[in-house]
Amino acid sequence: MSHTVVIYAHPYPDRSRANRVLFDAVKSLPNVDARPICDLYPDFAIDVEAEQAALLRADLIVWQHPIYWYTVPAMLKLWWEKVLTHGWAYGDGARVLSGKRCLWVTTTGGDASAYDEGGMHAHPFSVYEPVVRQTARFCHMHWLEPLIIHGAHRMNDEQRAAYATLYRERLGAR
Repeated sequence: MSHTVVIYAHPYPDRSRANRVLFDAVKSLPNVDARPICDLYPDFAIDVEAEQAALLRADLIVWQHPIYWYTVPAMLKLWWEKVLTHGWAYGDGARVLSGKRCLWVTTTGGDASAYDEGGMHAHPFSVYEPVVRQTARFCHMHWLEPLIIHGAHRMNDEQRAAYATLYRERLGAR
């Protein structure tokens, strides 16, 4: 049976509308290790051994977070720096994550049109993906089609619930 680890990085989870619903929809699924890293490590002292052990058990690694200034929140960046170390996740002979699947689940405040050439951000959202995709690739993981949810803070409950169902389905739940 497949095992999934969800690395959830929301610096203000109590203010979240969409990410909280998404995380709540998957955290209790069988064979899901849900790791809300901002709650687990409020002092930023990441338990590297615990995080690496969680990754070793996983077949699927999910990075879930809102977009902050066109990238991942600082806590996820720190988590990458501390957990995905040279000699363990990448580098000569480092293949512990090789072949594991990686799913990026992210939300934006702006709707999809904000990421059109003429939109507020002036670039398609795909230009913000390479850092996350390359991190997975550099660790020899298999990149899955991301789940990108635009306009998250404008959604109603029904829309958030529909995305939560889609997310559960992406993790193999029915």
